[in-house]
Amino acid sequence: MAPSRPPRDEQRIAKLLARAGVASRRDVERMIAEGRIAIDGKTVETPATLLVSLHGVTVDGKPVKPPAPARLFRFHKPAGLLTTARDPKGRPTIYDRLPKDLPRLMPVGRLDFGTEGLLLLTTDGELKRALELPSTGVPRTYRARAHGNVTQAQLEALIEGVEIEGIRYGSIDANIERRTGTNVWIELTLTEGKNREVRRVLEYLGLAVNRLIRTRYGPFALGDMPAGEVDEIRQHDLVTFRRSLSGGPPPPRARDTAAPGGPPRPAPARRTTRRGPAPDRRRPR
Repeated sequence: MAPSRPPRDEQRIAKLLARAGVASRRDVERMIAEGRIAIDGKTVETPATLLVSLHGVTVDGKPVKPPAPARLFRFHKPAGLLTTARDPKGRPTIYDRLPKDLPRLMPVGRLDFGTEGLLLLTTDGELKRALELPSTGVPRTYRARAHGNVTQAQLEALIEGVEIEGIRYGSIDANIERRTGTNVWIELTLTEGKNREVRRVLEYLGLAVNRLIRTRYGPFALGDMPAGEVDEIRQHDLVTFRRSLSGGPPPPRARDTAAPGGPPRPAPARRTTRRGPAPDRRRPR
């Protein structure tokens, strides 16, 4: 006799807590291992625990609120910030720059300390996971300024992927934008987003990257947003995008209102208060 399956509406506690915005699945698993999560006062021992809802679940002794609708924000991350909650070395993080009145936000992927540009932030762990997984194929676009010589033919060969020191990098659509002296500006679009992927691939081609800007993540573009500013994606745009991730029709592209040479900008989003020093409004050169 085949073993009975749990009801369809039962889900792993780690998934439910991530969906409620408590933390990412990985962080929830760590919290469970630390004994910080309980159900009706009994400590949860495994992230594979199945639940219908979060009723009776506590984190650090506090009840977990039902999940609110997912929210997604754009942040123009300046260079010189870590994409992490805290740093043992005391270096500044994105949370030092974000307004304090925002909800608890998780970064979608990461940008290196020296990389700037579009960083998406969400309240929803499941949305974060869907945006990050290579299997969903959400494209990320970057502009890189690099020192050295490269041909368009070399860049076009990246469409087949490349293996570097035993690591396989998937298809990259790369094109030369312009040359300025000994530097070249290159636009690259990829879907995997492995650690330091753009820098490593360009270094493999003999280039030294001296500036890297993410300009687009899926349908959401940086546009002319000033460095250090944050705004919220409209719920309508977010719902449309999530529908496309689950196999529905792709979201409509917004009208191109970006500066010349940049990617299209999404429909206007709701602005929030900016804090910190005045942003650098100069375009990359």
